Amino acid sequence: MKLIDIGALSQLSGLPASTLRYYEEIGLIRSVARHGLRRQFDAPAVTQLALISLGKLAGFSLADIKAMFAGGGAPRVPRAELHLRADALDEQIRGLTRLRDALRHVADCPKDDHLECPKFRRLMQFASRNAPATGGLRGRAD
Repeated sequence: MKLIDIGALSQLSGLPASTLRYYEEIGLIRSVARHGLRRQFDAPAVTQLALISLGKLAGFSLADIKAMFAGGGAPRVPRAELHLRADALDEQIRGLTRLRDALRHVADCPKDDHLECPKFRRLMQFASRNAPATGGLRGRAD
């Protein structure tokens, strides 16, 4: 069995060694040996780290991801939760697409005064309805 030094695993995964040590500490990955003081991992650790990264991208917490790996074998993927997260992403994409299209319209709008543009006014209404409750629209004040 070929072992991967923590430094090499760090390069392969793109994660700092400190993150790998933390993941080991909380039980997400497991070193199988030591070479001096350096941890060594087996080849499946590379796949495990890729799955952890994918789970994080999908919005799962490290605790959620750890629960998916409980049982030692292949990860238990919560398919229903993945569908819900995919649906939420679809809605976010639709909203961002509408916002992008509105911003492009406003940028190219022939009206001298944007307040006369119906699309700009709808964009302002959308923004006021969807602004964070902790301070309104974010952005520069200049």
